[in-house]
Amino acid sequence: MTWLAELLRRQTISWWNFLDIAIVAILIYQLLLLIRGTRAVQMALTAGFLIGLFFLSEWLDLEMLNWVIRNLAGYVVFAIIVLFQPDIRRAMAHFGRASLLRHFRRAQSTNETIEDVVTTAASLSSQGIGALIVVERQIGLRNYVEGGIPLEAMVTYDLLASIFQPGSPLHDGAAIIQGDRVSAAGCFLPLSVSPGVRREMGTRHRAAIGLTEENDAVAIVVSEETGSISLALGGELQRGISPEALRTRLQSLLGGRRVGRLPRDDSRSSLT
Repeated sequence: MTWLAELLRRQTISWWNFLDIAIVAILIYQLLLLIRGTRAVQMALTAGFLIGLFFLSEWLDLEMLNWVIRNLAGYVVFAIIVLFQPDIRRAMAHFGRASLLRHFRRAQSTNETIEDVVTTAASLSSQGIGALIVVERQIGLRNYVEGGIPLEAMVTYDLLASIFQPGSPLHDGAAIIQGDRVSAAGCFLPLSVSPGVRREMGTRHRAAIGLTEENDAVAIVVSEETGSISLALGGELQRGISPEALRTRLQSLLGGRRVGRLPRDDSRSSLT
């Protein structure tokens, strides 16, 4: 109990000590929010158990147990990095969305872009044609764009509808929108491995969930079997959403702004 006596004999706690405690408490709280509902919870409990054993071995002078725990600590760190790569990426992405980093955010999508996406989803839904459209937000999707077919074209209903026609070679992949441009199509996305995902969900829905689990992008999925429209965000899927509700959600998530477009004839003539 020597450490307790030394703690009680410390000088008066200052405001800086309160600030230090508050910052550590906030960091621990954010960490608990990040691992809530994931398999990292079990790892955290195991780590807490090992830490408790370490202090117990120090207190009871259990030299062998103390030696084993100290030598295993380094290997445990590497095991955590290897086994929990998705959770670590999600934590880094969450930090990147912090308010202090807002000035690094990318340009918002225009209302015209959102309207084209909603119109495309509604049209494909009525025809029973499957589609997967991903809209980039703060975290870049360059690694997925490079794996698809580059387009770099202005977002239009005609372009998006043609991409997902059953006869199109780009039909099975995802179309990625960055700002007001379709950067690439036919992109392959990581499938979700979460045990909470229903087995009856198809590849498009699993890909939408898998991408948004580690990225802040918005994914719009049109089911080929039922024609229903779904929206994936933060690893969660909202199914059976109407076009009007989709429009409202996209405007709130993407911060739609009104920007006038050049007439198509003028834009073509300026390129010739």
